[in-house]
Amino acid sequence: MTRSIKFYHRDKPYGFFSNFSKHGIFLKGKEWPTSEHYFQAQKFEGTEHEELVRLAATPMMCAQMGRERSRPLRQDWEAVKDGVMRTALHAKFTQHPELRDQLLATGDAYLVEHTQNDSYWGDGGDGSGKNMLGRILMELRDELRGAVH
Repeated sequence: MTRSIKFYHRDKPYGFFSNFSKHGIFLKGKEWPTSEHYFQAQKFEGTEHEELVRLAATPMMCAQMGRERSRPLRQDWEAVKDGVMRTALHAKFTQHPELRDQLLATGDAYLVEHTQNDSYWGDGGDGSGKNMLGRILMELRDELRGAVH
């Protein structure tokens, strides 16, 4: 049986997998404080809200801004959100070699964002969620493993 690695809080083991971890990324010609900032801002790509979210003081603030439906959510968001997450994670784990190495060091472990707060990106707390963040991290790990060999 494959071992699983559960993560969620950035200050706990494997917290660097969290989009709230303090690992800035460079995308679209700009610095983003966290991958969460990039992800949430892309909900409003091409509007002034994109930059407002990028400049949010904390990842929690930008997540809250991203969930505010008073802001104009891009119409194709549901279709593009997984790709946006892939882009953010690729940047994070290629621009921070120590994170790439830590991801690769997980071997073939099943990566799980373990939280009751999210049944799309996480496991829903009871394993019933889609765990898309964990799945994308495992896809990225496979991709990076291929690039290393």
